[in-house]
Amino acid sequence: MKKIILFTIASLCLCACTETKKQETQAELFARIDTEIQQNSRAYSTLQEASETIGHRLTGSENGAKAEEYTYNLFKEYGYEDVQYQTFEVEAWARGTVALEIDDEPMKVVTLGHSPIKADVTGEIMDLGNGLEADYLEDPDGVRGKIALVYINILEGSPEGLTNLHRSEKTALAMKYGAIGIIIINQVPNGVLLTGTASVTGALIPIPAVCIGMEDGLGLKEKLKKQTVSAYIEMTNKSDVIKARNVVATLQGSELPQEEIVLGGHLDSWDLASGAIDNGIGSFAIIDIARAFKANNLQPKRTIKFIMFMGEEQGLLGSKYLVNQAIENNTIDSIKYMMNLDMAGNPIGMNAGGKLENEAFFTELGAAIQQQDSIYQNTFSNRSGLHSDHQPFMLEGVPILSIHSNLDRAVYGCYHSDCDHFDLVNKDHITNTARFGTMMLYGLANAETLPATKMDSETTKQFMIDNNLKEKLIIGGDWKWEE
Repeated sequence: MKKIILFTIASLCLCACTETKKQETQAELFARIDTEIQQNSRAYSTLQEASETIGHRLTGSENGAKAEEYTYNLFKEYGYEDVQYQTFEVEAWARGTVALEIDDEPMKVVTLGHSPIKADVTGEIMDLGNGLEADYLEDPDGVRGKIALVYINILEGSPEGLTNLHRSEKTALAMKYGAIGIIIINQVPNGVLLTGTASVTGALIPIPAVCIGMEDGLGLKEKLKKQTVSAYIEMTNKSDVIKARNVVATLQGSELPQEEIVLGGHLDSWDLASGAIDNGIGSFAIIDIARAFKANNLQPKRTIKFIMFMGEEQGLLGSKYLVNQAIENNTIDSIKYMMNLDMAGNPIGMNAGGKLENEAFFTELGAAIQQQDSIYQNTFSNRSGLHSDHQPFMLEGVPILSIHSNLDRAVYGCYHSDCDHFDLVNKDHITNTARFGTMMLYGLANAETLPATKMDSETTKQFMIDNNLKEKLIIGGDWKWEE
């Protein structure tokens, strides 16, 4: 009888151990993650707190340093032992005064980043349309000694198929053709003014660059059709070399710790508002994804680095520094993927940039996410652009990942503008970024085989050409392949 009892107890223990060791399915894991984040996400509340207590997060400013410390402490609070500051030097530009007069009449204006420390310029205005190279080639010497007027986007009625350029690239072209200043017309109605860097390198430019409202700009274009118009631009700004800090939190991989997946977004913002959309919704979602990994005891095969980049707005300075350090330290090949969240939210799909070897990986991962909530539509694309922190990684052949956002269109009107405040943030949308982003990141970091590998130099070059990025990279001085 005693043997029977002992055998029964042993059998029960064995069953209990077997049940304990039963492996969680992906669907069960994602459901557990989803429930926890919906109940405990702090992305919205921490962004609100930072917006109210810090304000803007301009690189090199006192506010920027406070934001670096705030996020460092959040990573620590969420259980990360390996949190590091990565310090780099940056030429910190800050706006001073600015005035624009058109035929002696004052016009509402804002300075674009990296304009000169001091400028006092008077000149005839020349309308260069979209500000593309083709516009200058119609009269290559026409803008020399004059002030260029360009639209920030592609004007209605322009020839089809034109590829727009970044404001910094349009400024570089104005300088190339001898302009002594540039006035950029915003595309957002109701007089909204846009700031942002006018420098492709992050260094000071030699000519003043300013932005005016859409209505003022279109009115000026009409005036130029009838008569010669002159402009007076006067400004003062500041620029000092100071130290800024990327914030890096590391979660060590369980099986392939030498392979790194980077999830990054820029913490810095411009100084006209608190930068809640650009890029509070991205960077604070990243911190909440990091929180969710700890809260749900997620331990993927590969190491994950959660990175708050500084200096993105001033020329991708923080991400360029990190990548250059990895090249110098011979660790760049350890970075297997870079996922970037910049003005991104409420995901409905994924974009994977690089030479994909297994596109089905992303659609299958997306289908698993969609099982949790059908608002995720599982859309997919493979394309790439520039001017965010993925760029330095992409130029080294590192595959990139981003999301298809489904944000309210109204938020984009406040891009780099004085209306980019916390009241634009949708709590459900930033929570959805944390929910679905955690699943995306875990699926990638825990994959048996990654869906893409690092491209060699020639493949990377062709990828840039295929994505129509060559001209932009040449203008920005980032085309590293000889012709």
